[in-house]
Amino acid sequence: MASLPAPTSPRAARTRAALLAAGFELLAERPIDAIAIDDIVARAGVAKGSFFNHFTDKPGFAKALGEAVRLRLEERVGAANADVTDPVLRLAGGMREAVRFALDERSHAIVMLRGLEASTGADHALNAGIRADIAGIIAAGLAREQAGRSGVRYWLGLCQVAMLDVLERRPSAATLAPRLEDLLVLGLAGLGVPDERARSAAAWAAASLLA
Repeated sequence: MASLPAPTSPRAARTRAALLAAGFELLAERPIDAIAIDDIVARAGVAKGSFFNHFTDKPGFAKALGEAVRLRLEERVGAANADVTDPVLRLAGGMREAVRFALDERSHAIVMLRGLEASTGADHALNAGIRADIAGIIAAGLAREQAGRSGVRYWLGLCQVAMLDVLERRPSAATLAPRLEDLLVLGLAGLGVPDERARSAAAWAAASLLA
């Protein structure tokens, strides 16, 4: 369930780009199981055989789309956290950027959440930032022992729930900020972060969402 290596010829690159663009549109409308390969190639304006020159199957196609958006989100998180060294604030800032992404780029957030079933492993490359921040919290003595084993999946789950809430309810930033603050207090406390530290980081992230 993976995409094939990136094409080297300009023509093949254009075909792949057309397939991905069509996939973004279709996956924002409905889940991959409800999308036929014929729908994808028709929307892309390419021959059906071209699909299999670039992707092994539909799940691999959805995964490629989801990972492309997740990489875009991770770039946003990295830029937002560029000057932040406190791992607690970095985690809080990452969740803030996830919900902001769902607010700003609804269709891309939908595509990401529909295509990332295989990207929740702690060792997945896309989870390197969360993994490093949780390791930093553990090293600072601010996390319970379970965070070392399950912290990455736990935090990913919270971020995905926060994004789904935005997609479902479509709140304003002003409405979302206190919900984000509550979720961060609960989430950080669940990792073992002391209450005062968790509340401070949550308040910072909620305030900066509105900035």
